[in-house]
Amino acid sequence: MIAYPDTSFLCGLYRKQDNSDRALAYRATMTGPLHVTRLLLWEFRQSVRFQAFRHGKNRLVGYPLHEAERMIAKLGEQMEQGLVTLLDCDFVNILVIGERLSKAHTFSGGHRSFDILHIATAIAHDAKVFLSFDANQNQLAAAEGMETPLVEA
Repeated sequence: MIAYPDTSFLCGLYRKQDNSDRALAYRATMTGPLHVTRLLLWEFRQSVRFQAFRHGKNRLVGYPLHEAERMIAKLGEQMEQGLVTLLDCDFVNILVIGERLSKAHTFSGGHRSFDILHIATAIAHDAKVFLSFDANQNQLAAAEGMETPLVEA
């Protein structure tokens, strides 16, 4: 069974934050590798770099460059170890699914583009579980029939 994460889950794994304990606990229950795509890797790395940029402009936000570099390196190490596996994807199919999701859910749910693309990617890979700390994104995943084990009760 594929469990597909979003960027918030990866951030919880690779940097101590409020949801890290839950991310690490769920990851410990997984018997296989964490599945990611190039799209997810790009968004994670971009987000981490942007936080370092923000911190460089205002020390009260984001985090230092060395922390960003450590997070990206840790993910790379886990990919080399086989703990994180890169899935192939058909981006045309993902965009088609994303358009269906947007049409069906965005007017009523206010979903962001990358959130829709992550859900579309999970659907394209027959994921049964979606790993996110974003409440709105979890609502969309649940509406599409996926389990969302990180939703707080």
